[in-house]
Amino acid sequence: MSYIAPLKDMLFNMQHLAGLDEIATIPGFEDAGMETAQAVLEECARFNQDVLVPLNWEGDKNPSSWKDGVVTTTAGFKQAYQQYAEGGWQGLQHPTDMGGQGLPKTIGAACGEILNSANMSFALCPLLTDGAIEALLTAGSDELKATYLHKLVSGEWTGTMNLTEPQAGSDLSMVRSRAEPQADGTYKVFGTKIYITYGEHDMADNIIHLVLARVTGAPGGVKGISLFVVPKVMVNKDGSLGARNDVHCVSIEHKMGIKASPTAVLQYGDNGGAVGFLVGQENRGLEYMFIMMNAARYAVGVQGIAIAERAYQKATQYARDRVQSRPVDGSIKAAAPIIHHPDVRRMLMTMRAYTEGCRAMASVAAAAYDASHHHPDADTRVQNKAFYEFLVPLVKGYSTEMSLEVTSLGVQVHGGMGFIEETGAAQYYRDAKILTIYEGTTAIQANDLVGRKTARDGGQTAKAITAQVQQTVVALQDQGSEAAVAIGKRLEAGRQALDGVIEFIVHAAAHNPNAAYAGSVPYLMLAGNVLAGWQLARSFLIAQEALSQGDQDSAFLHAKMTTARFYADHILSKATGLRDSIVEGADSVTELALDSF
Repeated sequence: MSYIAPLKDMLFNMQHLAGLDEIATIPGFEDAGMETAQAVLEECARFNQDVLVPLNWEGDKNPSSWKDGVVTTTAGFKQAYQQYAEGGWQGLQHPTDMGGQGLPKTIGAACGEILNSANMSFALCPLLTDGAIEALLTAGSDELKATYLHKLVSGEWTGTMNLTEPQAGSDLSMVRSRAEPQADGTYKVFGTKIYITYGEHDMADNIIHLVLARVTGAPGGVKGISLFVVPKVMVNKDGSLGARNDVHCVSIEHKMGIKASPTAVLQYGDNGGAVGFLVGQENRGLEYMFIMMNAARYAVGVQGIAIAERAYQKATQYARDRVQSRPVDGSIKAAAPIIHHPDVRRMLMTMRAYTEGCRAMASVAAAAYDASHHHPDADTRVQNKAFYEFLVPLVKGYSTEMSLEVTSLGVQVHGGMGFIEETGAAQYYRDAKILTIYEGTTAIQANDLVGRKTARDGGQTAKAITAQVQQTVVALQDQGSEAAVAIGKRLEAGRQALDGVIEFIVHAAAHNPNAAYAGSVPYLMLAGNVLAGWQLARSFLIAQEALSQGDQDSAFLHAKMTTARFYADHILSKATGLRDSIVEGADSVTELALDSF
């Protein structure tokens, strides 16, 4: 079995957790209800399963290559990208007046998961283009929009984000690339950028780089950074392509995973200066770049869910096929497929529960994004904006960290065969590792959660969310079944643990910041654990209600309820331990003398 998109689970989340039908009442989204979602997802699955899945392993074995400044992608990628663009997939959730389809993020995010499950290395190219589109839509001048957006939305051109430099990893205050103003209003850009995903490739005629640099005379630190559009190939006034700009790929990295995705070192200005165009105002570049980064952070979280799903499907099929040892309960008298063994089922259930919990959380976050940007009521927009922004570091951080555990379990289910590259399980493990690093490490997401998302408003947004969790706890208790009460007990314990940590973080951030930030990643993992478990608890109630009303899809609904119960028993149960390590364990993090390490 190869990858099969989990459409039923995605559509369940959209309908019952994210409330897609309600989103379809928002002006502009009237045609984006469940019928549209199903049609789009089915076509998305068909394209990805037929075209991109077969290229995934090939890209791992024969990655992109560099020679004399030219990057050649894996055989088949260029043709697949042309089909991707021609199918309109790049513009799925971008404005119709720019040539897009204008669908909500709630649908677009599910398509993003399918794309990344099929071929994560390929998917990185449109992911970065999406970010460039968002930045130009928000901060670009009318001229920049007219020149670049239609081509980016159509997929004819691709986009990148250029932040990192050799001396400046995550600390963008150390950016040294410079931009010199010219008499014609353009800038000459000079500098070196590293880790630029799809910074050079052969899949499109032009690459539109969004580059952070300092204008001559700008203040130091992050306040002096500006954002520029620097096209690989200059664009004439009639829209045709002109001369090659002074930006060149001097090498690509040799990586642990996502090998088919070229990660470029780009050199700007070796031959007089690359022509750049200011985005927005000078010295506000980091503000604009965060638009790209926030879009990318959510998308990377979806990548974690996607690679976890791919690993789960592969491990499940192997467990069905691999015959080894008799079951301990004696139900089969001869060697049986390993899926009969309790510990294999524990691993598969762990993989399934993590993946479905994070998928549900991401779907709810996408719906909040749609409401925050498009709902006609201002108060509704504000509330959903706060909810979405709180969830972004969880979707990014928790989903990617869980993908490491899930893909590792995928290798473990295969046993010794998982350690053999030809099996394919190891690729998912290797590909997953980068997800906890790029677009901000897990620690950076956690620092954001502590500082901007919790301490800044005194924990009000976080407490408003845990109040919603408590409503679900009450609903579970009221439902009264043994499973509902058990899930409710675990969820309530998780909520109390999270509430206690929120109070600790708010106080410690003001009076003992080392203590607050020592527990930042455990706090992120606790919040992700509880909120993903919350969504599965909601799913349990919905599935049980549907069964009571005679819904015919009983196998799916029973599986959903069983998965929610497993998550509560085996994953949500970790919440209290995380709480203890944060609130009571801060001192031991920083106590050891530095010269003792």
